[in-house]
Amino acid sequence: ASQLIIQREVVSRMVRQHIVKRARDFNILLDDVAITHLSFSPEYEKAVESKQVAQQQAERARFYVLKAQEEKKKTIISAEGETKSAEMIGNAMKDNPGFIELRRIEKAKEISTLLARSQNRMVLGSESLLLSLMGGGSVSSASAKK
Repeated sequence: ASQLIIQREVVSRMVRQHIVKRARDFNILLDDVAITHLSFSPEYEKAVESKQVAQQQAERARFYVLKAQEEKKKTIISAEGETKSAEMIGNAMKDNPGFIELRRIEKAKEISTLLARSQNRMVLGSESLLLSLMGGGSVSSASAKK
């Protein structure tokens, strides 16, 4: 049906040739033949519509498959990155015990900056900011002293 509409000129020419030839058999002379309206049976139109719907559903399914594949790749790459990050942090902690203290200071700095920008005013001790100014080391030893 779509080709019939797209190739209207070719179809018109073929129909004209057949009609002119058939009309000659009856001694009728035709000057021109024009196709002005095409109509199809309701069953045919439903079949064409069903085909289009099926094609759209197939495209949608293809899209969902591609999306799932990309999501899978993203998850794998993210997990590999997190694994590498954990390995690097583990190695840094093993090779340099000061790394933990540096991370603790960085987090305390983030917390204090966040609190400083807040409208609420608070007074926090060094233990609240995960800092041990006396050099006691870890948070667990500071908690044990309380």
